[in-house]
Amino acid sequence: MYKAVFIDMDGTLLQSDHSVSAANRHSIHQLIDKGILVVPISARPLHGMLHLTEKIFPSTTPIVSLNGGYIWHQGQIIFEAAVSLQQAAGIHEEVKKYPASIMYYSRMQWFAMEETTLVKKEQRITPVKITIQPFEKTIECCEQQQAGVNKILIAADKNLILDIEQQLNALHGGELNIYKSQPRYLEVMHAQASKTNAIQFLLKKYGIAPYEIMAIGDNYNDKGMIEFAHTGVAMGNAPDEIKAAADYITDTNNNDGVAKALHHFFSAVIV
Repeated sequence: MYKAVFIDMDGTLLQSDHSVSAANRHSIHQLIDKGILVVPISARPLHGMLHLTEKIFPSTTPIVSLNGGYIWHQGQIIFEAAVSLQQAAGIHEEVKKYPASIMYYSRMQWFAMEETTLVKKEQRITPVKITIQPFEKTIECCEQQQAGVNKILIAADKNLILDIEQQLNALHGGELNIYKSQPRYLEVMHAQASKTNAIQFLLKKYGIAPYEIMAIGDNYNDKGMIEFAHTGVAMGNAPDEIKAAADYITDTNNNDGVAKALHHFFSAVIV
């Protein structure tokens, strides 16, 4: 019997208009009512999740944000992994050579050097206003708060992203988590910041075994948790590589794929 389900947000729980369908909402509520832990787990910053999760999940639910780099539970940080400011400066020096947009996420704040089209796209799904300032000022802000950088998001043309990914992995592979969350988005995280590590942390907290969980996702940053979970579910809109890693493939995010997967595996629970 499954005791926990971990669900990605964009491209999975959320439809393309960033809404949650009635079917998805109903299925999640049915599981929660039966005492099953259902956890949203996203690349989004916490402030880009709360306005959605507060409408679906009880206040006792842990919220996994920034690809596992920041876990929030009942008003408190229960886990945090951040890139050091020295590492962030090194990444900045490498990436500024390319025509890319770079965003830096530190706890409940986020920063960029200029308001590009891709930065504006992220702002549309994030209620907290981004701070536009020189990189040096961002480092100063983090130093004042004694915080690192939970996530560096690099956005650019998908072919350019492949070049940047290759370059950063050659320089920092093994010491940082570097992977695409979408074809045009490259994420740079602390080595201990991943959705899989976040799940492992929560399993210890709740006393749940890996064979008692399910994970549902749609993109490259979900591959690890899909492979780790006893049952890994890929969305119908997922790339072929992610589908190949899954135990089960459901419908797309715009066709209630989450609800259909939950109905398939929890037919005795969901009515």
